Amino acid sequence: MTDRTLFDRFRLADLDLPNRVVMAPMTRVRAAGDGLATPSMATYYAQRASAGLIVSEGVQPSLVGQSNPGTPGLYTDAQVASWRPVTEAVHVNGGRIFAQLMHGGRVSHPETTGVQPVGPSAVPVGADVFTPTGMKPGPEPRALALAEIPEHVTSYADAARRGIEAGFDGVELHGANGYLISQFLSSSANLRTDSYGGSISNRIRFAVEAVGATVDAVGGSRTGIRLSPGAGIWNAHETEVPELYAALLTELARFDLAYVHLEATTDEEVLIALRDAWKGTMIVNPVFPGGPSKADRKAADHWLDLGADLISFGRSFIANPDLVERLRVDLPIADDDEATWYAGGDQGYITYPAYAHGA
Repeated sequence: MTDRTLFDRFRLADLDLPNRVVMAPMTRVRAAGDGLATPSMATYYAQRASAGLIVSEGVQPSLVGQSNPGTPGLYTDAQVASWRPVTEAVHVNGGRIFAQLMHGGRVSHPETTGVQPVGPSAVPVGADVFTPTGMKPGPEPRALALAEIPEHVTSYADAARRGIEAGFDGVELHGANGYLISQFLSSSANLRTDSYGGSISNRIRFAVEAVGATVDAVGGSRTGIRLSPGAGIWNAHETEVPELYAALLTELARFDLAYVHLEATTDEEVLIALRDAWKGTMIVNPVFPGGPSKADRKAADHWLDLGADLISFGRSFIANPDLVERLRVDLPIADDDEATWYAGGDQGYITYPAYAHGA
C-alpha cells in the first residue's frame, strides 16, 4: 500500500501538477476544415483544466498521417495559429496541456486524406474505418520504402516543434492502439524483412527513432509516449509482448522522457514488471479488456498502490468537466451520451455542466 493519493501535487519534468489526475487523449472530431482547432475546442479543454495534466486528442503530424475526418493537425502555420487560443485558454484557467501526436498509418482512408494510407507493410487493417461518408473497409496501405521511413520519423519531431510554438507544454507520441508506431511494433501489421521488421530490436526501431527525433526537437522533458502492450487494437497484434515492451523501455530510458503512458491492456503482472523496469514517471490508464468501461477511483487507487505516478481518465472526463473535484469529494459521476461522441457541434461536447450543489 502507498500513502499517495490522486490529489497530491506532483513534479512532472519541468511542470508542477496540482494533482495526479490526467485527462487522457480522446478523439472528438470537432476540428474545422484543414485540421484547424476551433473556439469550442478552447472551451472544451479549458473546462477541464483542473486536471493535473491534459493530453489532447490525437493530432495528425502530416496529411497522410490523418486517421479520422474532423481531427486537428500540427503541420501548417494556420493549424499552429488555431491552437494558440486553445492552449492559452487552458493556461489562463490554471492547466497544463500536452499535444498527442497521432500518425494513423494504415488506419485511414483516401476519402479522408485524398491519398493512399501508408504502413510498415501492405497489410490492410481488416476492419471498417471512419470516412467523411461513414464507415468503410480500410484499404490496403502502401508499404513504406526504406528510404521513406525517415520522413515519417521526423514528422513527429516537426509537429512537436509546431506544438511548442502553438503553446503546448509538451507532446505525447501515440505509440498505442494500432496506429503507425504500434503497427511497426506489431508482428501482424509489420511483415518487413529489413531493419524495421522481424526481430524485437527491429520492430522497436521506428518507435525509438521517432522518440529520439522528437527529443532532439523539443527536449526529453517535453516528450512522452503512450503504449498499449498486447492490445491488438485495429488488428495490430504483437508477439513476445513482455520482451518487446521491456526492450522498448530499455531503449527509451536514455532519452530522459517526461513520462511513459501505459494502457492496462495486458496481464497485470506484465504491466507491473514494466512499471518496475521504467525508472521515470509512469502514467497508467487503468481501463482494461473485461474491466470497467470508465476509469474510476477504485481502479486509480489500485494502480497508485502498484506504483503508477499518475492516473489517466478518458471517458469519465467527457460528461464531467469537474472530474477532479467529483473524485475528491466523492460526488456522483455523470454519464456521457455516446451518440454525441463524434457527432460534431457543441452538444455533448461543451454542454456538460459542473456538479450542481443543492442550496
